[in-house]
Amino acid sequence: MSRPMRFEDRRAVAGFTLIEVLIALAIVAVSLTAIGSLMAATVRGSRSIDEHVTLVQTARAIEAGLPDRGDLAVGSLTGVRDGYRWRIDVQPFRTNLVDPRLETPWVPQAVTITVQSPDGPVLRINSIRLSRKASG
Repeated sequence: MSRPMRFEDRRAVAGFTLIEVLIALAIVAVSLTAIGSLMAATVRGSRSIDEHVTLVQTARAIEAGLPDRGDLAVGSLTGVRDGYRWRIDVQPFRTNLVDPRLETPWVPQAVTITVQSPDGPVLRINSIRLSRKASG
């Protein structure tokens, strides 16, 4: 049979020591630091995605406002939309994949749309647009 603990013996084993409390606080601090850095990375990623989506939406709006095929001339157009600077470069599309001796009513043009956000990131979209050859 075990004997009952005396009051002094109970005080010696009850509670936490200072070392145990410091170790527990250190573990909590490390855990909170890890959670904080994870949250910061998530916020940065979310901002980056929002910025990219806004760049794409602006580029699509600019692309939708391009002149018709017959009115799209070789050269550059620039402007600002909602604080986003944009530039459209239209150049003849040159390739050795098409036989130049073939008669076709179409002329391919390389169209590059560049959009820059106020914060600095840039989105560049390269495409090819067909326009009718000038008759004459």
